[in-house]
Amino acid sequence: AIKPAAALTRTGAIALVGTKATIRQAYVDDLEARFAGDKTLLRIAAPELVDLAEGKLRGKAVSDEPIRHIAERLNAMADGATVDTIVLACTHFPLLREEFAEVFGASAQLIDGADGIARRSVSLLPGSDSKRASPDRFVVTGPADKANDLQSALASRGFGVVESFNTPG
Repeated sequence: AIKPAAALTRTGAIALVGTKATIRQAYVDDLEARFAGDKTLLRIAAPELVDLAEGKLRGKAVSDEPIRHIAERLNAMADGATVDTIVLACTHFPLLREEFAEVFGASAQLIDGADGIARRSVSLLPGSDSKRASPDRFVVTGPADKANDLQSALASRGFGVVESFNTPG
């Protein structure tokens, strides 16, 4: 989502909010060089948002305090106060879009990579019909009953019953 963020920013300052692993990846360096070389990309590691997003899916109350802390961290960085575009760089983070919008206000554009990932997936499957033929699958690597409290949220997003992926051995 760095490419659309670079095209949309008015101030030239973009925040990339992701997990520690995501923000330090070489492909992020490459995307920044290719599409945002003339912009300021401020990277914020926020792994705590994964649990916050999963809690929201489970129906738990969501505190906006972790997102307020991200805003404080950005404001403490050079050019952080001028950020007008925020890349939600973890698959979980768009679940917190409302909370980000409340904290950062209407002047901040929130971008995630979901549409780009979907387009890329379709492009890698030539001749494949990308229309949904059955409910989407939600597969966990542990016991399926650990995700039972997600069933309602998953069903509202088109997923069927939670399944467990058991590896041999």
